[in-house]
Amino acid sequence: LKSIFSFIGLIAMLLITCTKQTAINGGILVKQIATAPEPVTNNAVSAAIINNETFIYSFGGLDQTKLFSGIHKRSYRYNSDKNTWLQLPNLPDTLGKIASAASLIKDTIYIIGGYHVFFDGHEISSDKVHRFNIKTNQFLTDGAPIPIPIDDQVQAVWRDSLIFVITGWSQKENVPNVQIYNPYTNRWKIGTSVPNSNLYKAFGANGLILKDTIFYFGGAAMGAHYPAQAHLRKGFINPKNPTEITWTEMALDTSFNSYRLAATVVKNVPHFIGGSAVTYNYNGSSYDKTGGVHPHQTDFFYKNNKIYKNFNSLLPMDLRGLASVNDSIKYIFGGIENHQKVSTKILKLTWK
Repeated sequence: LKSIFSFIGLIAMLLITCTKQTAINGGILVKQIATAPEPVTNNAVSAAIINNETFIYSFGGLDQTKLFSGIHKRSYRYNSDKNTWLQLPNLPDTLGKIASAASLIKDTIYIIGGYHVFFDGHEISSDKVHRFNIKTNQFLTDGAPIPIPIDDQVQAVWRDSLIFVITGWSQKENVPNVQIYNPYTNRWKIGTSVPNSNLYKAFGANGLILKDTIFYFGGAAMGAHYPAQAHLRKGFINPKNPTEITWTEMALDTSFNSYRLAATVVKNVPHFIGGSAVTYNYNGSSYDKTGGVHPHQTDFFYKNNKIYKNFNSLLPMDLRGLASVNDSIKYIFGGIENHQKVSTKILKLTWK
């Protein structure tokens, strides 16, 4: 009888161990594949394939202290094929920053916006456009500054040619602006703004562009305690004049609130991954003063004009993007896990 119980106990331990490493739900497999050199969250993330090898990048962010002094400029590259790490040059800025976003076009990653936090608590949104060459592993001179400094923005690439920076926070408030960067001319253009209402203006939302349609979801609105949003918004880009965007809006059930999540396309379906149901400051404490916030561990996806959701226990919050390798393989670099722990995990997400 003892041996039977021992065998059952061994099986239980193996199941628990597997649960810590891998979680499967709703066709998504989430698996930890590596441990980063240090815990990091609120970092700009991107991916690139060079000579058939996959590289995951992290720029800036916040360390495990979650203090203003823990906001840094450190950057890393992870080779997922060889399981090797390279510390890259620091972000070429005067201070560390969080809430930037990174986009890859050709051989360059563009790290746009973000904000600095000072010892007295005040914050400054950045107008920087850092350009990182993935072939040389060096930063180029900065690109033309974004006209309206921005952080916690929605950022997505259209047709491998233009970077759309949509809404977000600028210095003291959410703004409706759509700012479009052309990396080939190093110039900015102004797109059709989102409607000037709290249903559309948000910080900490995230989104993507699928063909000629912008989708962005969640975020925090202006108002008491910056309420979390449960809205999916759509904008249709005029392919003949991409500065022209026709905006529409779909309100979803309030139980679908999501803040500081990631967004990606999987098999022509928009997915919104990780995040929290409650808004919070960069230190993980809720704006409504109820304490530390925990991730909702959910993958939302939009299909057949409806939003669906699947729970996955490994999904963190405080994400500024995913490292997208192809249509069904993505990576998460860091974030905040349960119990307010800043993560060292590199998570591989695959869909069947």
